[in-house]
Amino acid sequence: MRRRDVLAIPAISAFGSRLYPASTPRPNIILILADDLGYGDLGCYGQKEIQTPNLDRMASEGLRFTQAYAGSTVCAPSRCCLMTGKHTGHATIRGNAKPEVGLEKDEVTVGSLLQSAGYRTALLGKWGLGGPGTGSVPNTRGFDEFFGYLDQQHAHNSYPEHLWENQNEIFLTGNWFFRRRQFSNDLFTERALKFVAGAKEPFFLYLAYTIPHADNELGAWTGNGIEAPDDRPYHDRPWPQVERNFAALVTRMDRDIGRLFSVLKQAGRDESTLVVFTSDNGPHQEGGHRADFFSSRGPLHGIKRDLYEGGIRVPYLVRWPGHVPGGVTSDQVLTFWDFLPTIAQLVAAEMPRDIDGISMLPAHLGRPQTHQHKYLYWEFHERGFAQALRIGDFKCLRSNLGEPIEVYDLAADPGETTNIAPKAPDVVRRAEDLFRTARTDSKLFPIRPAPKV
Repeated sequence: MRRRDVLAIPAISAFGSRLYPASTPRPNIILILADDLGYGDLGCYGQKEIQTPNLDRMASEGLRFTQAYAGSTVCAPSRCCLMTGKHTGHATIRGNAKPEVGLEKDEVTVGSLLQSAGYRTALLGKWGLGGPGTGSVPNTRGFDEFFGYLDQQHAHNSYPEHLWENQNEIFLTGNWFFRRRQFSNDLFTERALKFVAGAKEPFFLYLAYTIPHADNELGAWTGNGIEAPDDRPYHDRPWPQVERNFAALVTRMDRDIGRLFSVLKQAGRDESTLVVFTSDNGPHQEGGHRADFFSSRGPLHGIKRDLYEGGIRVPYLVRWPGHVPGGVTSDQVLTFWDFLPTIAQLVAAEMPRDIDGISMLPAHLGRPQTHQHKYLYWEFHERGFAQALRIGDFKCLRSNLGEPIEVYDLAADPGETTNIAPKAPDVVRRAEDLFRTARTDSKLFPIRPAPKV
């Protein structure tokens, strides 16, 4: 029988007290992950055209982070970092190109950590960390319940002919013979509402939407690769149809997140539930959609598949009434591989040893974060071999092996407009060293520099 054990959080010396009372029951945890949502796609991050009232309210009732980073600039490695606490220089999955690749046999995930701590766990949506026959499907990696897509290529279709329920294929006959009657993200929402209303506490829900990702194959044929049930409330806007659909999907996701918060309140679980919302990477420019149409990257440079800020800096909201202060903006630097150790400290679980993340629990609770990263590291295995670092306020980037290292001062230049590498030789030398030592080689994802043109 599962029970809601009380927390035993280590003391914070700066306060001489715990992060919150030791008698507080361990919270339920909901992680909501959007797919290809840009830093500038929400109203609370400066969006002017797309309506996101529920996520904006989440920001006003909780914390809004301005310097949060995804694990990668595409989905599968980013989700690997999120689930395992490792950056892409150590992660098992370092690219999208091999959807058959799964996690290592004994690799700890957020799901398995919480499952071992007595949580009821569910993943609804997109997995991307191993398909059938790999031994690395959600039910073998810490999730009691799973409904959704196993790999990122299948997830390109928002009206699939089948999805997976645990380890069984479920046929969606409403989508057979070119019909479009069962929109996958609507199905994920309905399952999420039922899970939150009925699950025994404590529970962990990982709600991994595929909004607003494009259907790349459809877009290649039609020029409109953004599948949406309808384009409300933007049907009368003088925009291309693909952009009306894009905006409608973001607003639809926002609406459904609002429904989730309503169910939490109706079930009396609002104040016992920590909710985190973020996106797996920067905005896409696929299926006919233009990333700049809605200023999806905000003030940043780059989009999905870039290691510039626009490709990896993402919206990140945290809400837990009574424990997380409302209406607060934080410039604390954090990243996806911090999520696992943060949750481990939150529930007083044993911390895995072979990870790159650190607990950002103080920052998630609106407290000063004393433990900081010395650097953040990314690598990307498409279009050659790119690497990036954040060292303090310096962003260092190399687009391919043999290319010169670029350096940007993010404090003065968050849009990465001026390469200061010639004026920062010490930073360049530090980057050269870390580009060698911050990673290990992977047989699955060997370094293959792009040919020079």
